[in-house]
Amino acid sequence: MSLDETDATPSADAGLPGALPDELRAELIAFRRDLHMHPELGNCEFRTTAALKARLEKAGLTPRVLPSGTGLTCDIGPWGSPSAVLPALALRGDIDALPIPDTKTVPYRSTVADRAHACGHDVHTTVVLGAGLVLAELAREGRLRRPVRLLFQPAEEVLPGGAADAIDGGVLDGVGRILALHCDPKVEVGRIGLRTGPITSACDRLEVSLDGPGGHTARPHLTTDLVTATAKVITEVPALLARRVDARSGLAVTWGRVESGHACNVIPQHAELSATVRCLDLPAWYAAPDLVHAAIDEIATLHRAKSEINYIRGVPPVVNEATSTELLRDAMVARRGSYAVEDTEQSLGGEDFSWYLEKVPGAMARLGVRRVGDTTRRDLHAGDFDVDEGAIAVGVELFTAAALLDRNVL
Repeated sequence: MSLDETDATPSADAGLPGALPDELRAELIAFRRDLHMHPELGNCEFRTTAALKARLEKAGLTPRVLPSGTGLTCDIGPWGSPSAVLPALALRGDIDALPIPDTKTVPYRSTVADRAHACGHDVHTTVVLGAGLVLAELAREGRLRRPVRLLFQPAEEVLPGGAADAIDGGVLDGVGRILALHCDPKVEVGRIGLRTGPITSACDRLEVSLDGPGGHTARPHLTTDLVTATAKVITEVPALLARRVDARSGLAVTWGRVESGHACNVIPQHAELSATVRCLDLPAWYAAPDLVHAAIDEIATLHRAKSEINYIRGVPPVVNEATSTELLRDAMVARRGSYAVEDTEQSLGGEDFSWYLEKVPGAMARLGVRRVGDTTRRDLHAGDFDVDEGAIAVGVELFTAAALLDRNVL
């Protein structure tokens, strides 16, 4: 079945608008490309924030920059009005880029050295903007019965994520539900992936220092053989943790950096290691710091090394609430048919959207961005990451339909 052969027709029956006008589609693609050419790191998204603010003001809206100085919110529809028959819905898009080079050969390649929108945040941002422009027009026509808040969040890529600061800034005040999406290069454009329950994993950061008296490699018995101790921590800590927590929790320590020593015949006195700690469920995430500390201390002590551990809390899993997930499913089916929705697996990636779900119900969808017929395996956080820009219209339709569905699911 092709994407055009859906088993539901968009619209009129559900009271939803038709396909995006060609002019708006072109504008949104151009907006996304502009963001892609000018990526900004977390908490430095000043140009991005200004571009969003200018476009929303042009649409007659009143955006408010967040207290941190980047990111903004914008309210649409009947806030505080008796005509608001459903609680407020927030639509969240993250706006920051990554500190990696853009290796694509395209006209909209990043113009900033070692900076790239390699995770799709430019698409997320453009989708929320597009949905806002459509909903603002519908509100002027009296067709929007639910207050909607657009939330453009900075610093998603900076642990523990900009969501916590945004929440402290009041972005959830008056919000009854929040929705988001994330680009997925494994899902074909025109479709979304949904999952009730955990859809991402918890992600923390771990920094470890190991110390001991060094010496000559001819006499390791007179020293703390620190390189061996470091190797044992690297290999045995993950194995030890696997026996101290339910395997279904997926608690995993993965090392990304190790530094020690300067000469082949000198046992060093200091070593440094860095890792991420990921797990699939909240109970394991709550227990992880104590478990990891104990495992590292046990292995280091066995090899006569002194350990110093800095466990940096990141984000809990994104746990999609059932009713919110069904709202996204209903919205996509109403627009493009049941064929356009597929089940998705839980990702081991982290996402600070989880902090919002600690406060209000909500859900995140996987937005298909893989070009039709493309069989190349692609991933996020890669310098050659790109999307089929048809996904922008799909995301706008999804969010617009979710805001307009008149069944009271909140």
